[in-house]
Amino acid sequence: MRVAALSFGGPAGQIAVMHRILVEEKRWISEERFLHALNYCMLLPGPEAQQLATYIGWLMHRTLGGIMAGGLFVVPGIISIMALSYVYAGWGNVPIVAALFFGLKAAVLAIVIEAVVRIGKRSLKNRALLALAAAAFVGIFFLNVPFPIIVFGAALIGFAAQTMGVTAFQGGGGHGPSKKASEAVVDSLLGEQLPEHARPTVARALKSSSVWLALWLIPVIALLATARWQQRLQPDRGLLQQDGDGDVRWRLRRACLCRAAGRGELRLAEAGRDAGWARHGRDDARAA
Repeated sequence: MRVAALSFGGPAGQIAVMHRILVEEKRWISEERFLHALNYCMLLPGPEAQQLATYIGWLMHRTLGGIMAGGLFVVPGIISIMALSYVYAGWGNVPIVAALFFGLKAAVLAIVIEAVVRIGKRSLKNRALLALAAAAFVGIFFLNVPFPIIVFGAALIGFAAQTMGVTAFQGGGGHGPSKKASEAVVDSLLGEQLPEHARPTVARALKSSSVWLALWLIPVIALLATARWQQRLQPDRGLLQQDGDGDVRWRLRRACLCRAAGRGELRLAEAGRDAGWARHGRDDARAA
C-alpha cells in the first residue's frame, strides 16, 4: 500500500520506489533476486510493476500475500485517477488547474528519469550491457522496432554470450545462492535460498496452468454462450442481419418513409423492393 501511494511516473517510478522500500529500507528481498524478478516480469505481457509486486508478495507470503500485494497495489492508483479525472473534467480549462497539470507532467518526467538512472546503475554494470541498452533505446525510439523483437533479441544475445563464456553477460542471483554476500543479501528476509513453496514441480505447474486457464476461459465462454442465447431469442434480428440485401432497417432509413417531393405520398414500393421484400411477393404486387 505504501509503495503504491508513493509511486508516480508509471512503472519506472513504481519500480524505483519498490526497490528503495523493499531492498534498501526493509531489506525484505535481496538486490539480485529483485533484479531477477524484474527481468522476468519485463518479459510478461501487462504492467510489470504490478506483476513484480504480486510476485514478491507471493514469494514472501504465498498465495494470500500475492493477492493482497497485487490488489492493494492498484487501489491508490484507482482513487487518484478518479479524483484527477473529476478535477480535469470539471475544471480542466481553468488556467490555474491547467498550470497545475502542466507542472505535474514536468515533475513526473523528472521522477521517471531518476528512476531509470537508479535502476540502470544497478543493472548495467559494464560497458557491454551499457552498449546493449543504448542499442535497444535507438531501436525502439528512432527505428520504431517492436518491443517484443527488442526483448527477445537482447535475450538471444545474452544466451549466446553466456554459451560462449563471455563474462560481461554472466549475472548472479536469480533463485540460486549468490557468490557474493553483500550487506543487503545478508540482512534480507528471504536471503538467497529459494522458499519451499516456490520450488518448481510438474504437478504445481499443471495445477497453476489449469486454474488460471479456467479463470481466463470461463468468462469468454460465458460471453459467447450469452451472445448465442440472445441471438436465438431474437430470430428476426438475426435474420435481418444475415439478409443478402443488407440490414432492412438501414434500407428503410435510406429509402422508405421518405416523402416524394411535391406529391405528398410514401414511397413504400421502392422500400420493399430495396429491402428484398418484393422478391417473395412480386406477382402479388404486380396484380395489385
